[in-house]
Amino acid sequence: MASTTALAAAPGRTPPRRHARDLLVVGVEAALLAIAVLVGAVVNARGAGMHADAAPLYATWRPHVGWGSPAALAVAVAVVGWGARWARTARWGVLLTAAWLTAVAWTLSLALVDGWTAGLTQRLTPQAEYLHEVPGITDIPAMLAGFAGRIVDFQPGSWATHTAGHPPGALLIFVWLDRIGLGGGAAAALACVLVGATVAVSVPVTLRALGAPDAARAVLPFLVLLPGAVWVGASADGIFAAVVAAGLALLAVRGRVAALAGGAVLGFALYLSYGFLLVGLLALAVVALRRTHRRGALLAAVVGVAAVVAAFSATGFHWWVGYHLVVQRYYQGWAADRPYAYWVWANLAALLLSAGPVLGPTLRRVLAAARSSWPGLRPALAAHAPTAARGPAPGGPRFGPGAAASGWRAVGRLATPAAAAVRAAGPTVLLPLAALVAVLGADLSGLSKAEVERIWLPFVVWLLVATAWLPAGSRRWWLAAQALTALAVNHLVWTVS
Repeated sequence: MASTTALAAAPGRTPPRRHARDLLVVGVEAALLAIAVLVGAVVNARGAGMHADAAPLYATWRPHVGWGSPAALAVAVAVVGWGARWARTARWGVLLTAAWLTAVAWTLSLALVDGWTAGLTQRLTPQAEYLHEVPGITDIPAMLAGFAGRIVDFQPGSWATHTAGHPPGALLIFVWLDRIGLGGGAAAALACVLVGATVAVSVPVTLRALGAPDAARAVLPFLVLLPGAVWVGASADGIFAAVVAAGLALLAVRGRVAALAGGAVLGFALYLSYGFLLVGLLALAVVALRRTHRRGALLAAVVGVAAVVAAFSATGFHWWVGYHLVVQRYYQGWAADRPYAYWVWANLAALLLSAGPVLGPTLRRVLAAARSSWPGLRPALAAHAPTAARGPAPGGPRFGPGAAASGWRAVGRLATPAAAAVRAAGPTVLLPLAALVAVLGADLSGLSKAEVERIWLPFVVWLLVATAWLPAGSRRWWLAAQALTALAVNHLVWTVS
């Protein structure tokens, strides 16, 4: 299999056959989006309770421009024109700093298409948002202890929609901002932008730590021009994506202390969204891809997660209790009306607008690379399977500690070649596949009907790792398509966080 390093550095144009396949995939994406928009309009016209005027997006149709429009266009032109080349040649530290600053400029300019007030300062202040609850939080321990009791709707003191739909960590972020003097809509929105833009740093750092430095540089411009930046500025999901990405980056770098910190950050992420249990797939992929001290890193990460879970449980909030109550609350609201038969596939159209049209062609390459790694795995498994299958020696213990130890050794003999094959596939294959499985799991669960263009942002940035497989000669065109997608969405519809 060709390495991702070679692919990321390969000059030249896309071969005609591959170019035709890309066009076919983009055609499928366009058809999916068109059908989702058409069916959504028809179902909305019939009053079927979609609660999304511009389905499959949670938005309303409202073509508009703003004083952020020229700024967004200027950032897009700069990144499309020079981003890919500069990402290949700039010094690493300078590159990461420039990536974050440019991602901030891109996200902020998109938000300002709607204007300073509507695009930022009032984005997080409606009744359904976290800031609505912040003034009432005078005692954080008491809030945590009584949090679960206020999740279910139609009772005195029920939490607002967003607060009730998430564990208390999400509300805590905005309470902490208020405590340090950064209260109000403007500060909260700018925090979403500034923190959310760090995904353009955390994801490349993860790839570099996992032994794919060229891929880290190749994907960086795509993270900067993330179409999902439309929702990063400004929604709490931008912060959520950044927290998950930072935790995975810490888990990837060397050292057990970093892994412990990564586990703690990912443990806190569990208290930002119940759906982040699926982040465990990405965390396991990162640990499997580490070049050294995998077992020690896994143990340290588990300790970090357990410490956070223990801390929240000690305050009186139990994650599993909150999850069961939030499912009840979910079906007390719009979810009871929204038709699963539409959203289970239309969600994928919304995902395309958040990840951009590059998603399909790059995932096609990732799946092809994964298939090519399978032939190398089968002989390794076959070589180890006979030894593993023999189990205990004749006359040896069939039950008890001896049999258990023998069983674990057998599993270990099978796991060794499997882990080697996983590492051979590399982070540009395994991380997008883990994110894809997580997204599909969330979609099929029925607990993500609509609004996934922002809810799935923490997985979207890892799906875009697949852009490392694009030939260098085609990246400028794909970056342009990504930018046009974001600009079209932001100017044609009025998004709602």
